[in-house]
Amino acid sequence: MGFLTLENVSHHYFSKDSYTKALDNITFSIKENEFIAILGPSGCGKSTILSIIAGIMSQTEGKVIVNQKPIQQSDLAIGYMLQQDYLFPWKTIMENVLIGPKLQKQNTKTTRKKATSLLEEVGLKNVENAYPDSLSGGMRQRVALVRTLITDPKILLLDEPFSALDYLTKLKLEDLVSSLLQTYKKTSILVTHDIAEAISMSDRILLMGANPGSIVETFDIPIELRNEIPFLVRRHPKYQLTFDKVWDAFNQINSQATKQEVVPSNETDS
Repeated sequence: MGFLTLENVSHHYFSKDSYTKALDNITFSIKENEFIAILGPSGCGKSTILSIIAGIMSQTEGKVIVNQKPIQQSDLAIGYMLQQDYLFPWKTIMENVLIGPKLQKQNTKTTRKKATSLLEEVGLKNVENAYPDSLSGGMRQRVALVRTLITDPKILLLDEPFSALDYLTKLKLEDLVSSLLQTYKKTSILVTHDIAEAISMSDRILLMGANPGSIVETFDIPIELRNEIPFLVRRHPKYQLTFDKVWDAFNQINSQATKQEVVPSNETDS
């Protein structure tokens, strides 16, 4: 059993007259410090999986085990980084970063020092007293990353955190996040509909189909790619071979309409 395991997890959304099966028999394990990507079209249940792991909702069936304990009994911190930064506009950058420690009653001088250090590490020196509206979208997302890391989560959930950014900023943040997660040895799950992003950042890809959401294939990323930063992965000879395998598998399991929802982002063709 891995550090984090989902066993036969299914989830139903109920209404007064019917129900929708969003997830069907989701089973996979993640090793400690591993980075996996969950790839699939919109509506296949990728974010629902993250919400279940984060404890925001409960699965209808199945088990979620973290470090040999049911997730409901685990005291391990889980960080959740979303597409939107959700910074409070009336709070300074430092106040936004320290929301978690404040709620946990750990807002100490040591924590503030750590926050300053992390901000500098992500290229945001001397912004502690600035307000979110004075920062660019990429800078705000870096603040959101620091806010997530400050509580030292053992598991980091990334729900399309770069999709609202311009392409150049997205590439830079992919490198930054990948480097930080390796440095701080985080077990991470990235949800995305971008094949290039999944290949460039992860150790393994879980490919999902929809109606209901299920895992249809798993791809191990070649070690040569895992040893590179995301930007350089896209230039590696094995990148295109991996991209083609994932893209072909997606085409085989999805309808034409679903196929169009996945964004290839294959920069090597440009």
